[in-house]
Amino acid sequence: MLRSETAASPERRALALAGLRAFQAAPRTATWAPPAALHREGRASLRCYGGNGPPVVFVPSLINPPFVLDLGERSLLRWLAVRGHRVLLVDWGTPTPEERTMDVAGHVERLLLPLLARLEAPPILVGYCLGGTMALAAACAIPVAGLALIAAPWRFSGFSRRARADMTALWQNAEPACATLGLVPMEVLQAGFWRLDPGRTITKYERFAGLDPASADARAFVNLEDWANAGAPLPYATGIEMFDFIARDVPGSGQWRVAGKTIDPAALTCPAVDFVSLTDRIVPAASAAGLPDRRDLSAGHVGMIVGGRARAQLWEPLDAWLTGIGNHA
Repeated sequence: MLRSETAASPERRALALAGLRAFQAAPRTATWAPPAALHREGRASLRCYGGNGPPVVFVPSLINPPFVLDLGERSLLRWLAVRGHRVLLVDWGTPTPEERTMDVAGHVERLLLPLLARLEAPPILVGYCLGGTMALAAACAIPVAGLALIAAPWRFSGFSRRARADMTALWQNAEPACATLGLVPMEVLQAGFWRLDPGRTITKYERFAGLDPASADARAFVNLEDWANAGAPLPYATGIEMFDFIARDVPGSGQWRVAGKTIDPAALTCPAVDFVSLTDRIVPAASAAGLPDRRDLSAGHVGMIVGGRARAQLWEPLDAWLTGIGNHA
């Protein structure tokens, strides 16, 4: 990818490689220190960040670790807890090859719903990325007090034809090895993300080469890239279902069944809001679920969570929405 993107510019290639070396050599001092688990179900746990009022359960994606929502000085979860919300986070844990048959729906049915059943009141669910897809399924399966989606794909036909073709080809190449392992390594998924916007991947390392390693911007970059390149593998069946979503638009075409129900956003009976980025290169706006209350943002897929404009664009509107739901709970 580096050779392809910088074929006409050896200078850019050298700068990107210098940025990569600087990233590899950067000091790492911060590690995620999650709060204690309130409840556990198998390998998954529900971690409590404190606060008061109705439980607000954040459902992260199965891809990458959940701590992007609790990233150092830019922690959405801790900020919301200080604002008075009772914040909880689903931590999916690390699957083993013995879980090879657990698909995306199985994560909802066998891990998420049992965790939610242990709460003293119907929760407000907040789902990020694929976690939003799963939170929507949970909200159709059990009573919840509200549902907020953040950069959540639903209509996978909204991904570009090229992106869908590239991801399908990626899976065709990786699937035999994944079948043998019983798991889908994170590296397979990360390669797919790089393909969505290879130019940006190179450019960000070029930019990092010019940063002061001791600067706040450099620290933020390292923390975020370490998150983006980390993550537990997925069970083999989860990989199959995820790529089936992309190939056949299973949720968006009304074919996805979870907990014995066909999942339909139009069937939601709780208050619901969808925060959609118009500049998202990972989850395009065209893939959103089409909820009546849609809030369009100009921050990117990760920028809306931890970027410089995240508080104004997402944190504060989400806080206000949660407060309104909590006042009526």
